[in-house]
Amino acid sequence: MKAGIYFNKHYLADNIRNVELISRKLSANGDECRVVDGFEDLDGLDVLFVLGGDGTILLVAAECAVRGIRIIGVNYGHMGFLAEFEPERLDDAVSLVIGGGFSVQKRSMLKVSLGDKVWYALNDLVIQRNTCGAEFTNTVNLHAEIDGTTVDNFSADGIIISTPTGSTAYSLAAGGAVLAPELEAFILTPVCAHSLHSRPVVFSDKAVLKVGAVNAKSPLVLAIDGRIAGELGCRETVTVTRAEKQVEFITSGDKNFFNKLLIKLNIWSK
Repeated sequence: MKAGIYFNKHYLADNIRNVELISRKLSANGDECRVVDGFEDLDGLDVLFVLGGDGTILLVAAECAVRGIRIIGVNYGHMGFLAEFEPERLDDAVSLVIGGGFSVQKRSMLKVSLGDKVWYALNDLVIQRNTCGAEFTNTVNLHAEIDGTTVDNFSADGIIISTPTGSTAYSLAAGGAVLAPELEAFILTPVCAHSLHSRPVVFSDKAVLKVGAVNAKSPLVLAIDGRIAGELGCRETVTVTRAEKQVEFITSGDKNFFNKLLIKLNIWSK
């Protein structure tokens, strides 16, 4: 087995010790291991240990998916929805990978196309108003179609198109529904819509969603998994479909999604 280790550099001191622990155990088992600094270091790996929060995992998730690399996350961030283990169970995470008695959970991604540009998102695509200097806009006007049929014309701060994985992130904060990971669906959630009828829409992930900017005075911002990726100009249309590849997460087999949801969102439950 060839394993890689990718970690959040903000926690360098702790992670140097963690890298040593993982490398020592894998080497003792006869497995190869290396630290991943860039995407090119992912080539040839079977498994990637990601030490960090959800943002750290999102940085490499799509790159792992296209290479067929399985991810095992250890949470050193704030929320840690995507991480299977907490820091105190790092040793268990390594033992699980070495033993091979793990389960694999596949998560769908968005494929976002604009002209000749293509991006992949595990969480979401956000099309939002521009807040930079002379490009500042108060609201955006967007026209959305699913399989050629109009869904709505949105006047809002923006819209979020989310996978089930991303439904517990920005979409949830904006009033969207929680989608269980196994659902074959996406959700379109308006952000601060200037309308009484504009509401989140859940639709099949087999559909083709097209969103166009209407009468935009300046380019709108496209954010992929929380990071600015490009701009959507007036009369341009972005196309969203389900990606061919999926992100594969190594898990211990506990599929109690809603229990994890309650714990991570700090909701009191018996």
